[in-house]
Amino acid sequence: MYLCNMPESILDTIKTPSDLRLLTQEQLPQLAVELRRFIIDIIATKEGHLGASLGVVEITIALHYIFNTPEDNLIWDVGHQAYGHKILTGRKDIFHTNRQKGGISGFPNRMESVYDTFGTGHSSTSISAALGMAMAATLKDQKDRHHIAVIGDASIASGMAFEGLNHAGVTDANLLVILNDNAIGIDPSVGALKKYLTNVKKGTAREDNIFEALNFKYFGPVDGHDLPKLLETLEALKKVKGPKFLHVITTKGKGLALAEKEQITYHAPGKFDAITGIRVKKEEIAEPPKYQDVFGHTIVELATLNKKIIGITPAMPTGSSLKYMIAAFPDRAFDVGIAEQHAVTLSAGMATEGMVVFCNIYSTFLQRAYDQIIHDVALQNLPVIFCLDRAGLVGQDGGTHQGVFDLAYLNCIPNLIIYAPSDEIALRNILYTAQLGLEHPIAIRYPRGRGIHIDWQLPFKKIEIGKGHCIQEGDNVAIISIGSILKNVLAAVEQSKNECGIYDIGFLKPIDTDLLDEVFKTYKHIITIEDGSKIGGLGSVVGDYAFAKAYKGKLTVLGVPDAFIEHATVDEQYEEAGISVNAITRLLKNLA
Repeated sequence: MYLCNMPESILDTIKTPSDLRLLTQEQLPQLAVELRRFIIDIIATKEGHLGASLGVVEITIALHYIFNTPEDNLIWDVGHQAYGHKILTGRKDIFHTNRQKGGISGFPNRMESVYDTFGTGHSSTSISAALGMAMAATLKDQKDRHHIAVIGDASIASGMAFEGLNHAGVTDANLLVILNDNAIGIDPSVGALKKYLTNVKKGTAREDNIFEALNFKYFGPVDGHDLPKLLETLEALKKVKGPKFLHVITTKGKGLALAEKEQITYHAPGKFDAITGIRVKKEEIAEPPKYQDVFGHTIVELATLNKKIIGITPAMPTGSSLKYMIAAFPDRAFDVGIAEQHAVTLSAGMATEGMVVFCNIYSTFLQRAYDQIIHDVALQNLPVIFCLDRAGLVGQDGGTHQGVFDLAYLNCIPNLIIYAPSDEIALRNILYTAQLGLEHPIAIRYPRGRGIHIDWQLPFKKIEIGKGHCIQEGDNVAIISIGSILKNVLAAVEQSKNECGIYDIGFLKPIDTDLLDEVFKTYKHIITIEDGSKIGGLGSVVGDYAFAKAYKGKLTVLGVPDAFIEHATVDEQYEEAGISVNAITRLLKNLA
């Protein structure tokens, strides 16, 4: 039995940070051992983000020990590193429900705990939020409250983090920014700032301290696993007025040898042996490919033939599988760090020079570059190819990561083609079609997870822009689907034995009005279904067109409702949204 399960363990006595502060400093290293073991034991079987939280165990303990949380605000950037924080703030007994339907969130969540002072799922927001809190506290004459932002070396390279630093430096805010420097985000950190921080650690930085130049009082670097030194430093920093910057060096995955060695894999390793760290091997069976790998392998294939092809991703080379092109063509594929706005405008700049640019960004992260899509790409009608990975409902990452808004927020932008492939073969073919040359930019959105075909690397076929397809004709009811949710439609129609028509519209924009005219003329009841927001997406477009055409039949719109869908499995989220196989089957049986 592990230490963390023994009644005499220190961790078992901690219900809130107030209990933590009753311990002696000599007890804290043992608490760190127990907390690290507890995280490993739970994540080994329940899955989740492992490496980041293991790396900040000592920082977490020290912050809650020295500062008076939640009166003092503590903000964890992104939230991958917040598991220890959750366990020490009253959620130890329910930590096993992490990322499960009805359980606690995998990220800080203001509705979950008073200790989660700001919700963080996307990176680089912590400094701005903490500064806002500090300035508000000053206005309320609460100048003695402390406001701490813990941010990683990958996140601090984002433009928004620098905007926060730039503003904070001209205030007298009681703000402490802690840089958790482990040289890796989800993938290794990149860019000139990474090189600078590496030189700071080595003591070879020749430039003036960049953070002092921004008017912060700089401290460090400090060993982030040396608890006595952390406690001493934080206690001293409490007495320093104004914006402060503490540079802390940590090891991602600390305490689990394989997690320290294979930091990319053990960011979120799935199930593994809690003692050895060895990942649980899945039974080796032939499976359809992941959509990200279809993109990754196809772009390498196309780039071999087309020398103008460029690949760009903001900090997601592994998650997007652009890593394959980076390995094959390192001079034509780029990880630009957590900088979605830069990625989009960089792509636009390359497009002006005739390059064929594939800009791969997770759907939820493209939201951060909305102005650049409109102003720098669409307004200038530059044929950038946006590949939106993780579109639709994404599962246990929950509300911060759902890619359900892209169809709606892109649909209103002029000059933009929008396409959602129904399977991985269609994805492969639209990638091929796009690099042949388009008159407009295009957004191609596809889901997280696997496709449906084992044999998908078929000869390329050009897709006609703006044309949908009839999958099967029917009697009174027609289903118009967009994207990979078609697989749910096909399964539901088969289960319900409803003789309905099925249409894969493919393009939201330009939408196939000829196909819609035919459907309106033939069917008395039309159902639209999309793995995205019902507001502004396929249902809205079809509804507007039906009104304009004075369609007399019934229209039912299925999709994600006007609510944030929280963490659960994708199938559970489909059911909640009413677009699961069972939900569609029930609807069709009621119509029979």
